[in-house]
Amino acid sequence: MNYKVAILMGSPNDADKMAPAAATLERYNIEPDVRVMSAHRSPALVSDFTQSARQNGYSAIICGAGMAAHLAGAVAAHTTLPVIGVPLSGGAINGWDSLLATVQMPKGIPVATVAVDGSMNAALLVVQILAINDPDLVTQLEAHRQEMVPQQGGK
Repeated sequence: MNYKVAILMGSPNDADKMAPAAATLERYNIEPDVRVMSAHRSPALVSDFTQSARQNGYSAIICGAGMAAHLAGAVAAHTTLPVIGVPLSGGAINGWDSLLATVQMPKGIPVATVAVDGSMNAALLVVQILAINDPDLVTQLEAHRQEMVPQQGGK
C-alpha cells in the first residue's frame, strides 16, 4: 500500500528534532511530507491543510512543537486522522511546557503524545497504526524489533 504522512513543525528551527520521524517513515517506505506551519503564526494554513488532509491522501499527521505546543491540538481539532504530538525541548523549562501542553487535550479531541523530542517513536506509532491492516508493515516492524535485540556473544 502507498501511505503518506504529514510531519508538521511549528518552526524551521525544529527540523533537526523532527528529522528522525521522516527517516523512520522512509525506512518503512512511507512518504513523509515535511512542512512548517504554526498554530499561532499561520492558523489559517494549519486549518486549511488539516481539513483537507484525508481527501489529499494522508494517513496520519505528526506534529512537533515547543513551548506552548498548540500545533497538535489545533490539527486534531480539524481532522479525524490520527495525530501524534511530539513535544519539543527548548524554552525556559526545556520541554516540560510543551509536554504538558501536548498531553492535556480536551475530551473528544485526542492527541497521542510521545516523549520530549521523540519524533522517531511518533513515526513508529504511525507505522504500528497502519500495520493494523497491512501485513507487510507487520513483518517489517517485527524485523526491526529483532534488530534491536542485543546480540548474545560468547566468551
